[in-house]
Amino acid sequence: MNMQTSTATTPEHILLRLDWEVIRRLDGLLQGDYRSLFFGYGIDFADLREYQPQDDVRYIDWNVTARMNTPYVRQYVEDREVTAWFLLDLSPSVDFSTVRNPKRAVLVDFVATLARILTRHGNRVGAIFYDSRIERAIPARGGRDQVLRLINDLLRHPQLAQAPFTDLTPLFAGASNFIKRRSLVFVISDFISAPGWERPLALLNQHHEVLAVRLWDPREVELPDVGLVLMEDAETGEQLFVDTHNPKFRQRFLASARERESNLAQAFKRAGVDALSLSTDEDLVRAIVRFASLRGQRRKS
Repeated sequence: MNMQTSTATTPEHILLRLDWEVIRRLDGLLQGDYRSLFFGYGIDFADLREYQPQDDVRYIDWNVTARMNTPYVRQYVEDREVTAWFLLDLSPSVDFSTVRNPKRAVLVDFVATLARILTRHGNRVGAIFYDSRIERAIPARGGRDQVLRLINDLLRHPQLAQAPFTDLTPLFAGASNFIKRRSLVFVISDFISAPGWERPLALLNQHHEVLAVRLWDPREVELPDVGLVLMEDAETGEQLFVDTHNPKFRQRFLASARERESNLAQAFKRAGVDALSLSTDEDLVRAIVRFASLRGQRRKS
């Protein structure tokens, strides 16, 4: 499924839609406070002090509170300017979809949403486009025009019919060399990749705050019973007929998918990065709020 360029998918239209349908709802649900998403960079721990009635309960340090037998809160000093980078996997597998949105469309909406949130608070955003190699780097800048440029370049980026099997290692190694200033780095990919990317991701995370956003489609996990189906590898173009009516085949497919999910979760954990799992059939607002909640819980621990 390919994204179609039309007046309905111009950068201006996409940003206007996201402002109304996503960002406005996020502002209400998160009360305009996005620190739970970005706390690792841009906000530095400063001190502990006893809780006062006007303090935000989210900043209570429960470990210290338990030891001192009285509530204590963490205080933070904000670095007012954040530079964020989007490392974007645009390999053929991100064009896969069996529902309303291909993974590429979800990628565009997520990038535009986060870029808009960051830049409207005076921060800068940039991007690195990657398929089988680093195709381009968009320098980090601020402002609404920068968000529109990101959307425009994503819409215009060619969709490859097929390519060698993706290897994310050069993306992470290249980003480590390219991004000099400590930054907030979003890696947006389906992580369908050759092995070996954990170590360069961990090295990138040593110098920056890295957040992994994993795109996936429900049919990559569980196949429906629809009989004989021609399946094509989005990366290599290899085709194979499979019988989805066979329950044993569907069970093996599901078991393999669950093993891949478990391996990915362990890989992110070893690399020391937080990960957001973003499905093509999930509401973007709910996904971001869920991610903010998980990071908020980690912040308290």
